[in-house]
Amino acid sequence: MAAAAVSTPSPEDISAASYVGFDSITRQIEHKLLKRGFQFNVMVVGQTGLGKSTLVNTLFASHLVDSKGRTEPDIAPRATTEIHPKSQVIVENGVRLKLNIIDTPGYGDLVNNDGCWEPIVKHIKDQHSAYLRKELTAMRERFIPDTRIHCCVFFINPTGHTLKPIDITVLKKLSEIVNVVPVIAKADSLTLEEREAFKQRIMAELQYNQIRLYPFDGEDLDAEELDVNERVRSMLPFAVVGSERNVIVDGKSVRGRKNRWGTIVVEDETHCEFVYLRNFLTRTHLQDLIETTSQIHYETFRSKQLLALKESSAKQQQATPA
Repeated sequence: MAAAAVSTPSPEDISAASYVGFDSITRQIEHKLLKRGFQFNVMVVGQTGLGKSTLVNTLFASHLVDSKGRTEPDIAPRATTEIHPKSQVIVENGVRLKLNIIDTPGYGDLVNNDGCWEPIVKHIKDQHSAYLRKELTAMRERFIPDTRIHCCVFFINPTGHTLKPIDITVLKKLSEIVNVVPVIAKADSLTLEEREAFKQRIMAELQYNQIRLYPFDGEDLDAEELDVNERVRSMLPFAVVGSERNVIVDGKSVRGRKNRWGTIVVEDETHCEFVYLRNFLTRTHLQDLIETTSQIHYETFRSKQLLALKESSAKQQQATPA
């Protein structure tokens, strides 16, 4: 009787038979995250009249914040008088982003500017405190609403000279508790040569005063991510122009503004660095800004608060008679 032939399984059959399917976890995570949506909290800080509201609206291609600029030549610009968060949900290709914009009063506008930065610093710390309280609650929410400030866009006056002492003070205070991204506002008021010299002077001042700006390098970053961070740092501060109006250039409608010397196109890389700032904040570092806030700034705040609470409790126990 002839022996039955035994077929040898092909590598493809073995691969199909041993496929477990755990590689689908990325799709599962993506599906849950898309259902939940994302949240990004941005604070804008700078002197009055630097176009903070206009730039935010330009960045996210939406009218999120009412501009305080002049409506008529003989009318003084309106100023933000208190810290005012404004929320709006933006949807792009099925991704839902809840965007919180925190507009702050222009600092340095008064004769006596002592402590003018304190309300801004207090607001940032208050958001950390609110998150910590909810985190320590016995019956806490499954997903704690996150109002912590993920990014602080710091607006620099385009003087072409140096930073003011008050700018240095505010930047020092902010860089200790939040991710700070500096920008030169209304950069079209400087020539390209003036702009480059101004950027170099600013960075030299920031390095001299040991002010640590975002992005940060970490041990978990690969070579490509480190290279991207280095390129970003080489461009700081971003020289930007904002505009919510469209102008016609070569028969095309583009965002920009006209002046007596010509037309400034916001998204033209030869005119300003708006595109680099937008790509940095939304396309390459948005998630890292959120994670850095949680893992570095909030953790530093959290550990200090819990240590202080522990020390206070220990002192009370020692003071209590047996």
